[in-house]
Amino acid sequence: MLDEQLKTQLAAYLERVQQPFELVASLDDSETARDMRELLTTIQSLRSDKITLRTDGNDARKPSFSLQRVGADAQVQSLRFAGLPLGHEFTSLVLALLWTGGHPPKVEQDVIDQIKALDGDFHFDVYMSLTCHNCPDVVQALSLMAIVNPKIKTTLIEGGAFQKEVEERQIMAVPMVFMNGQMFGSGRMTLEEIVAKLDTGSASREAAKLSAKEAYDVLIVGGGPAGAAAGVYAARKGIRTGIAAERFGGQVNDTLAIENYISVLETDGPKFAAALEAHTRAYDVDIMNLQRADKLIPAAQPGGLIEVQLANGGTLRSKTVILSTGARWRNVNVPGEAEYKNNGVAYCPHCDGPLFKGKRTAVIGGGNSGIEAAIDLAGLVAHVTVIEFADQLKADAVLVNKLKSLPNVTIHTNAQTTEITGADGRVNGLKYKDRATKVEHLVPLEGVFVQIGLVPNTEWLKGTVELSRFGEIVVDAYGRTNVPGVFAAGDCTTVPFKQIVIAAGDGAKAALSAFDHLIRMPAAAAPAQTPVVDRVAEPA
Repeated sequence: MLDEQLKTQLAAYLERVQQPFELVASLDDSETARDMRELLTTIQSLRSDKITLRTDGNDARKPSFSLQRVGADAQVQSLRFAGLPLGHEFTSLVLALLWTGGHPPKVEQDVIDQIKALDGDFHFDVYMSLTCHNCPDVVQALSLMAIVNPKIKTTLIEGGAFQKEVEERQIMAVPMVFMNGQMFGSGRMTLEEIVAKLDTGSASREAAKLSAKEAYDVLIVGGGPAGAAAGVYAARKGIRTGIAAERFGGQVNDTLAIENYISVLETDGPKFAAALEAHTRAYDVDIMNLQRADKLIPAAQPGGLIEVQLANGGTLRSKTVILSTGARWRNVNVPGEAEYKNNGVAYCPHCDGPLFKGKRTAVIGGGNSGIEAAIDLAGLVAHVTVIEFADQLKADAVLVNKLKSLPNVTIHTNAQTTEITGADGRVNGLKYKDRATKVEHLVPLEGVFVQIGLVPNTEWLKGTVELSRFGEIVVDAYGRTNVPGVFAAGDCTTVPFKQIVIAAGDGAKAALSAFDHLIRMPAAAAPAQTPVVDRVAEPA
């Protein structure tokens, strides 16, 4: 089950377990149950003085196992893994073992206190896939909540081991979370987002706290590669820097493989996003996560403060602002897309592809992302139909040639998607029109993956800063917008080629431009610089 190297690493982690606990397994005679018994036996043997294994569990879901603290002071807790937590979820298992064993999580104490204070009985069922890179965030968040608060029960269900249950609940995208039997949320969610959703009074408290903050020299809106780079470069100038971000890392979090960021041979989106945040936090940057900007109010007079109003009612003030709000997946905007989202319509083949094993699917989009998705899906599903609006595929030739070599792929170019059809709450087909003949066709299928590019997150800026016809923020060579003191960087701007490395360079440039703007302001409004100790050598 685990090779020797992995056993050695796991043993080192389990040395951090301080509080005794039990692994209580509910098993049947399936192959998965045999594998689970082997995995749990290995874990127990690596820390036998603190971990006990029992196989007399009687939970209805088999195979599954729970983690239960023991001892007079142990709180009742309910955290259960149904199916094998391997693949992307092996880290989630290791963290659950450590947290149950008393090792402190790397979470702000005020968030832990907020979890402990949640009042009510919450029973979460989390459906996940072992190949999903979005699932671990949700799995780990709800695992920690069950360990911290005895009123929270969490069951983590590996969809591949419980296919019948997945079909009965019509789950066609992961992660999918149910609370007390009702749909709670789907897709990537952070611990803070989940807690905020349960703690209904948190938004007003957070708004008041944000509005009370001292004005910044540089306020960055957005925490993707551009925002992170801007934060690092601004902080290194010794000026007061803040970042308000909906989700640190932005769209990078939804990228599986990153192989073209210079000096980093290979990584994945979640790891890269975590590294961006860690690097930014190494400096004196005030990071405010889960904050969506609603309105930009330019300074009333030269040298005055710019305001950014937030969706929760809070207001942040700054001498300069850098807009780095990034972009999101573009919708195809046809009947059926919104109705069947997460019920056959999906946007991440890496996350949701395994749920369509043996089924018929389509990919809308013939660029690199679309063709890569089709190649990936072809190894899992019964058949893939590629729908491309243009008269030829736009992806790199090597990808197109690979796609054409696959026996279970059909390609339609010069094809306009007109509708995604469905019945009984699920997708059952896709209609497209041949743009040459005007004839409409119906493709029977069970899943549609939309891969047609990005749209900038700039709707909230209309009427404030100049936008292009595509909704991009118009910037000059220095990252300046048409509003004094307001700069922009990354995928939300008119800068061509939406790439991570370009966005990062853009963010650095915008920060340097903002600093140049600040030092040229009248003395009364200029930034109050403080000495800064460089943590890394200043790049050339």
